[in-house]
Amino acid sequence: MKELVENINETFEAFKTDAEAQLESGNKAAGTRARKSSLALEKLLKEFRKESIAASKK
Repeated sequence: MKELVENINETFEAFKTDAEAQLESGNKAAGTRARKSSLALEKLLKEFRKESIAASKK
């Protein structure tokens, strides 16, 4: 689970960097990367939720 949290943090940092680049300078490629990162974050957060629920039931 620790590895999953680290992966979520790394993906969020990539999203944050790309989203800020799109907002500040209008970088279209950064917007595409940010959207891709947001989809990856969604999947990772769902996986975290599953693992968290399983851990709480033990």
